[in-house]
Amino acid sequence: MRTIAVLNQKGGVGKTTTVVNTAAALADMGSKVIAIDLDPQAHLTIHLGLEPQGVKSGSYAVLTQSARFEQEIMLVRMNLWLLPANINLVGAESELVSVVGRETILREAIQAIEEKFDYCFIDCPPSLGLLTLNALAAAEEVLIPLQPHFLALQGFGKLLQTVELVNRRINPDLKVKGILLCMFDSRASLPKEVRADIERFLNNARGSNSAWAEAQVLPTYIRRNIKLAEAPSYGKTIFEYEQNCNGAEDYRKVAEFILGKSSADSAQPEEQPPISIISISQPDSEAPSLEPVEEESGQGQPESQEQQ
Repeated sequence: MRTIAVLNQKGGVGKTTTVVNTAAALADMGSKVIAIDLDPQAHLTIHLGLEPQGVKSGSYAVLTQSARFEQEIMLVRMNLWLLPANINLVGAESELVSVVGRETILREAIQAIEEKFDYCFIDCPPSLGLLTLNALAAAEEVLIPLQPHFLALQGFGKLLQTVELVNRRINPDLKVKGILLCMFDSRASLPKEVRADIERFLNNARGSNSAWAEAQVLPTYIRRNIKLAEAPSYGKTIFEYEQNCNGAEDYRKVAEFILGKSSADSAQPEEQPPISIISISQPDSEAPSLEPVEEESGQGQPESQEQQ
């Protein structure tokens, strides 16, 4: 089973939308997929048509009450299972503060189902706290949805630094494998310039021992599409809501890329490298401790408004 944490400490960048629609696309292709909601806002749960108020346990019970993982998941679509969340998850971090090994609770819980699924996607909260550390400890790969804007890059270095710390001290198998550009407007020059900056940054890390040495910008990007913003209010994936829109096409390509089926014909053409607008320095991987990792501001932005 490939376990992929979809992570960005900034809210409203497309994490939940990416988890829902990539998982749904892979499930449609015949893979057995499980999606884990680790966000107390429960946007993944809502997006898949469930009411968080009706969730009695879910990820909260797995983390705080030693509930069996396989008993807390539910089948929500053909080949697609969900570990739901509710508002109780807000208190999980404080309840686990004195628990030894609290960062690896989720990793230990999912070991029982590793042979039963092909893919596991973890929707991380918009913070770098204990819930996110559990996701990173359990995952093998990190996928970072990113808006191609100047301000979206400001927390990029700290995000990679956190992954590096987890890689060194908790999970040596953890690697950043992909950057997915969301809400991409190909008519504007800024997104292309930001993309070129990120690619240069990643190329500079090639051959190093950093956790992002193998990362790449996905050859497809998610275009701005109002249908992606509308689908969550109906509790539907983009393929159920409007299967022929640009958003559905883009997320199919993401799923194909993850499956390794992408080809030169399906990939969007490479843009000519634009003039750089920002220089991103490599994060310092020698930070002293995991404990001081703080939550970023703006985590209250609703995930249902990710795609405009």
